[in-house]
Amino acid sequence: MFEPQTYAVFMLVGFFVLLMIGIPVATSLATVGFVFGYLGFGDSLFSLLPARFYGIVAGYQWMAIPLFVFMGVMLEKSRLADDLLDVMGHIAGGLRGGMGVGIVLFGVLMGATTGIVGATVITLGLLALPTLVRRGYDKSLACGVICASGCLGQIIPPSLILILLSDIMQLSVGTLFAAAVGPGMMLAALYIIYLLVRGMLDPNAMPPIPLAERNDVTRRELGVRFVKVVVPPIMLVVAVLGSIVGGVAAPTEAASMGAVGAVLITALSGRLTWKTLHAVALDTSKITAMMMFILMAAQVFALSFRGLHGEDLIARLFDLLPGGVDTAVWFMMLMIFLLGFFIEWIEISYIAVPLFLPVLLAQGVDPVWLAMLITLNLQSSFLTPPFGWALFYLKGVAPVGISIKDIYKGVLPFIAMQGVALVILFKFPQVALWLPQAIGW
Repeated sequence: MFEPQTYAVFMLVGFFVLLMIGIPVATSLATVGFVFGYLGFGDSLFSLLPARFYGIVAGYQWMAIPLFVFMGVMLEKSRLADDLLDVMGHIAGGLRGGMGVGIVLFGVLMGATTGIVGATVITLGLLALPTLVRRGYDKSLACGVICASGCLGQIIPPSLILILLSDIMQLSVGTLFAAAVGPGMMLAALYIIYLLVRGMLDPNAMPPIPLAERNDVTRRELGVRFVKVVVPPIMLVVAVLGSIVGGVAAPTEAASMGAVGAVLITALSGRLTWKTLHAVALDTSKITAMMMFILMAAQVFALSFRGLHGEDLIARLFDLLPGGVDTAVWFMMLMIFLLGFFIEWIEISYIAVPLFLPVLLAQGVDPVWLAMLITLNLQSSFLTPPFGWALFYLKGVAPVGISIKDIYKGVLPFIAMQGVALVILFKFPQVALWLPQAIGW
C-alpha cells in the first residue's frame, strides 16, 4: 500500500498518459478517479458520488449553457456571418490592412453573438481567406488574423469559459461577464494596432481594396446593408449582456432572451426553416452533452484527488516557489499555457484551476482578476501548436496553396500579443475590475 498522496501523483500521471494515447478526456478523468480513488480509500467514494452528480444536473445555472449554445448555433446556421463579413470588409477595406481590421471586428461581433470558435474560424476560412490571398495579402498573416479573430469569442461574453469558471470559482456570472469586457476589447485593440502598424511598415503584405471595387457599392447601399445585417446582432448582444450586467435578468433568463432573439433574427432574414431548426437543435444537444459529460467525469477526478490530499501537494509546491504571490500567479499561468499545447480549455478548467485556486485565494489574490487572467490565458490554447483547434479548423477549409506551416507561422505574432495582453492585465488589474466596480457588483 502507498501513501494517499502517492496515489494522487499516480492520478495525475495516469490522466496524462491516457490522454496521450488517445483516450477521450471524460473517460480518462473518470477512469483514473475511480481506480485510484478506490485504491486510496475504498468504496466510500461511490457513496459520495450520487450527491455530487445530483448537484451538477440540478444546478440551475447550467441551463444557460444550452441556451447560449443554441443562440450561437442558430446565428451560425442562418449564414448571417456571410453578410456581416462582406459589409465590414467594405467599410474598412480602404486602409492598408483594412480587411484584416474588418475581420477582427467581425470576430468581436461573432464572439459576442455565437462564441463558437469552430463556426467563426470555418466561416472566415471559407469566405475571407481565398479573398485575402487573391488580393495579395501575405498568406501567413491572413491565416493568423483569421485564427486569432475567430478565438475572440472565448473571452468576449457571453463566453462558455466564463460560465464554467463562475461555477469552479464560485463567482457571479454577471460579474465575470462585466469583467471580461475590458480584457476582450483590449485584446481586439492590440490586434487592430498590430495590423495597422504592419500595414504602414509593410504595405505589400496587406494592400487595400481597389477604389473601383469599393465604388461598386454606394454609401447608401452600404448603409442599408449595415442596418439590416450589423445592427440586429448588436442589439441582441446589448439586450443579452446588458440585462445580465445591469442586474435586470439572471444569466439563464438572458440566455433565453438570446435564444429567442436569434430565432427572430433568422426568421426576419427569411432563413428560418424546419431543416435549420432541426440542425441547430441537434448540434446544441451534442455540444451540451459533451460539456456535461466532461463536467460529471471531472467530479469523480476532483473528489478522489481531494480525498487523497492532492491539494496539500499543490500547496507545498507553491511554498517552494520564490517571490511570493506574483510568482505563484505566473507559475499558474505558465502551467495553463503549457497545458494548452496538448489539451482543451474545458479539461484545463476542471483540472488545473481547482488544483491551484485554493492556494492563490488563501494568499489574498482577487478571484475576479484571477479569473480574467485564466480566461485570457486559456484562449491561447486554441492557437498553440500542435493541437490548437483553430489551426485544425482553418486547415480543414483552407484553399490549395495554404500549408500548415503558413498557419503555424501566422499565429505566432497573435500568441505573442496575447502574452502582451496578459502582462498588461497583470500590471493593471483595473482593466478587468473597473466595470464590475462601476456597476456595484
